[in-house]
Amino acid sequence: MATYSFLNVNAAIAGPGGAANLASGAAAAEEGITIEPAEDKNVMTVGADGQGQHSLVASDARTVTVRLLKTSPMNALLMAMYNVQSSSSSLWGRNVITVGDTGAGDAIILQQCAFKKVPTLNYAKEAGLNEWVFDCIKGDSILGAGLLLNQ
Repeated sequence: MATYSFLNVNAAIAGPGGAANLASGAAAAEEGITIEPAEDKNVMTVGADGQGQHSLVASDARTVTVRLLKTSPMNALLMAMYNVQSSSSSLWGRNVITVGDTGAGDAIILQQCAFKKVPTLNYAKEAGLNEWVFDCIKGDSILGAGLLLNQ
């Protein structure tokens, strides 16, 4: 029987202005990291007569959401990277994000990533979290065997 633990998850971002740990040890929020396709891989078109076709969409773009506790020191690193990168279009969209789960053998590489925006900041009774969202033009994933192949 397989067992999952966030302690096995490694995630990092590297780009102009720095690099930051995004997973275990980074004060990640309980909600963790979400990686989702930016669009569907298939478009189905059905004609008036009921005949249809499928279109394979070439995009491998992904959206990545990283949730950190408000007190995580990684927030300051990400904000500094955002400030550097947003100062020039030549620095924008040049981040690489890697995510792996050594327990399951997952390996995900996201390239040409740009900050979508700065996180919405809340100052309330409880500290809460900051959500950092990235748009990534290219994403490659291997689930279940990617990291196990190197062991």
